[in-house]
Amino acid sequence: MAVSDAHTGGKDGTRVPMDTLWQNEAGRGEGEPSLLIDVQGFEGPLDLLLHLARNQRVDLARISVLALAEQYLGFVEQARALRLELAADYLVMAAWLAYLKSKLLIPKQQGDDGATGEELVASLQFRLKRLEAMRDAAAALVNRHRLGRDVFPRGMPEMVVVDRASRFSATLYDLLSAYASQRQRQAVSQVQIEKRSVWSLKEARTALVRLMGAVGDWVSLDRFLIDYALSPQERASALASSFAASLELVREGKLEVRQNAPFEPIYMRATRELDEFDEDENA
Repeated sequence: MAVSDAHTGGKDGTRVPMDTLWQNEAGRGEGEPSLLIDVQGFEGPLDLLLHLARNQRVDLARISVLALAEQYLGFVEQARALRLELAADYLVMAAWLAYLKSKLLIPKQQGDDGATGEELVASLQFRLKRLEAMRDAAAALVNRHRLGRDVFPRGMPEMVVVDRASRFSATLYDLLSAYASQRQRQAVSQVQIEKRSVWSLKEARTALVRLMGAVGDWVSLDRFLIDYALSPQERASALASSFAASLELVREGKLEVRQNAPFEPIYMRATRELDEFDEDENA
């Protein structure tokens, strides 16, 4: 197993010793160390090595686990003086790389219920994608335009114009009901009905006896009403009263009444008893 010396690349291309592996990066806190390693041509931060391993851009089977472990041990010794938890984090990362490499090198044994190397790589790739999405979302929020720095509000806001469009949903029944209610409010509340002039039964009997006494043959009932200048309302009352009086005279045997067909004119003729009754009345 080949072992590579731990070093970093300087600005002039020279190799920097192990004790100068500390640098301040933009994404880390002030004074927080970052590890750079060189393992068989691969040089970069440990998080980049982990990223390449998870995306399978570097063949972990060809990386010297011994060289990686020696560089980590040297880094842990340097980090103890500053932050113990930082050295522990990097040691966990180194242990994970060694475990992942062993999973990839050793075939899966029968009865081994643990996850395979491919399953671990797939799981960690998913976690890296989720972390990358969160970082992209955070960067998008930070890079948005800020009020007072990138954009500025207007000094005088515009008035809001509300455009209202009326839409009627009334039916024909609603329209007729509203019209009826309006007409009812405008209508006269008190209605006075004019008293109608009607013929009494006694008046109709007297006029019928007097007129029938002068006629000897059949004559229509409407003929008797010609002699009276009656309005349409009074004519209907006189016709009804005269017909009732004629029926009473028929019952007494003083008058004969006939009608040829329904709704035809009613004809009347005086009997002998009516003539005698008329003479008695005149006497």
